[in-house]
Amino acid sequence: MTGSTESGTTPAACCDDSADPAPAARPGARPDGLWTVDEHLADVLAAVGPLPAIELQLLDAQGCRLAEDVVAEGDLPPFDNSSMDGYALRTPDTVGASTAYPSVLTVVGDIAAGAGELPAVGPGQAARIMTGAPVPPGAGAVAPVEWTDGGTGTGRPADSMAAAVEGEEVRVLRPVAEGAHIRRRGSDVAAGSRVLTAGTRLGPAQLGLLAAIGRATATVRPRPRVVVLSTGSELVQPGEPVGPGQISESNSFTLTAAARDAGAIAYRVGGVPDDAARLRAVLEDQLGRADLIVTSGGVSVGAYDVVKEVFAEYGGVDFRRLRMQPGKPQGFGRIGPGPGVPLLALPGNPVSAYISFELFVRPAIRAMLGAEDVHRPVVRAHCPVALRSPAGRRQFLRGRYTAADGLVEPVGGADSHLVGALARADCLITVPEDVTELPAGSEVDVVLLGG
Repeated sequence: MTGSTESGTTPAACCDDSADPAPAARPGARPDGLWTVDEHLADVLAAVGPLPAIELQLLDAQGCRLAEDVVAEGDLPPFDNSSMDGYALRTPDTVGASTAYPSVLTVVGDIAAGAGELPAVGPGQAARIMTGAPVPPGAGAVAPVEWTDGGTGTGRPADSMAAAVEGEEVRVLRPVAEGAHIRRRGSDVAAGSRVLTAGTRLGPAQLGLLAAIGRATATVRPRPRVVVLSTGSELVQPGEPVGPGQISESNSFTLTAAARDAGAIAYRVGGVPDDAARLRAVLEDQLGRADLIVTSGGVSVGAYDVVKEVFAEYGGVDFRRLRMQPGKPQGFGRIGPGPGVPLLALPGNPVSAYISFELFVRPAIRAMLGAEDVHRPVVRAHCPVALRSPAGRRQFLRGRYTAADGLVEPVGGADSHLVGALARADCLITVPEDVTELPAGSEVDVVLLGG
């Protein structure tokens, strides 16, 4: 939140849809000074891109996207191994085997997982073998222990193998097919094959695969470091006493969580009062650890809004008006030395800030991650209630979507301070700029949130 407000129920001088700052004279803006949502988003995405690739230890790379294809240098598994506890044997020795007429084989050795020296298996012989152990020379299959008497001499199916004894025999109670219960070398991954492609997000399974093929590190696009701060002298931290004219600060929590949900490493900065020196000091302190800065509040025309004043000192930050509701006032540019750090200045009202994040900040974070598709999924659904929207604005209404029925219904009203309704929403209902009324049952675009 900021000292000014955006809600359509507030006085016009503070509303994000009425008294707006003078349009910025920047190439790309419409003659009336209003930008479309798509123009603003294109401007943002043109200024950001995948971060330079770095090499990280596997667990440090979790959540990042590969910057290059990964090719396996060796086979996986690297050798033929048993998929069962049982007996490695020659399959011809089990032809016609049954409980009544078992094949009786001499046990010539034990093979545990990790074994180096392996006994050779000849005709009429078998080797006790554990899951994951290498298959010995001469053996063509593995009989699970349940298909044998486990060396007990009883001739009855066993559920475990007896302790090894000299001259042990095992009775096999059914035929065993060639290759049964053997994991062949390279059956999972063949040497020289591409196992992961550039752009793949590294989750638990992908990190496990890299480790399995012997990779200790991964070359990835790092997760962008996003600094989130909110401005306004009326803000107090949650848990602190709220005095007259004050409110608990929530935007920084919402936006920090949203940045993390998008894949960033997000740092939350508490509410900054409407004091230019204080805001300037906070920004200077945060520039060194930020790949992207997100602010909320101070982008409208309030008398005590100092955000534009401070950003004007850096240059390169453009404040503009968009053809959207909520969230009409927006700021975007770079601050800091050299090329600067990208900065998106969002409105202060909670719903405006969150929707602006979803439309502009989240795609920027996804682009910095190197994701192929930076946008939320959009589906078509029928809305059972009539909708109204201001002319010339693309309206984003909070809604609940039911995939099974293909229906979407608005949640709460259109005002930009309704955080209770926002918390119940799982989508945004989009009403185009050139539409002012939609009758009940109309089909609309729905932006799916979460997931």
